[in-house]
Amino acid sequence: MRVPKQLRDGHTDDAVVREMEGDDGCVITVDFGSDAADMSVDVVDDRVLVVMDDRQFEFELPAGATEVTANNGVLTISE
Repeated sequence: MRVPKQLRDGHTDDAVVREMEGDDGCVITVDFGSDAADMSVDVVDDRVLVVMDDRQFEFELPAGATEVTANNGVLTISE
C-alpha cells in the first residue's frame, strides 16, 4: 500500500505523514494536529472524503486498504 499522492502533495503541508509496514500489513497515518480533532472521514466506493473545519479534500483509497479511521486529528489507513 502506498501513500496517496493527494496526501503527499498539497493537502498535508502542516501534517506529518508516516507509512509503517509490519507483519500484519501496512498502516498509513496522517497527523493533522489538535486543530483537526473534529475531522470526519467517509469512504464512498473507492474514494475517501476528509472534512475538517474549513478544509475538505478527497483521495483515492489505496489498493489493499481495508479500514480508514479518524481520531483526534489523526487519519489512519490500514491494510
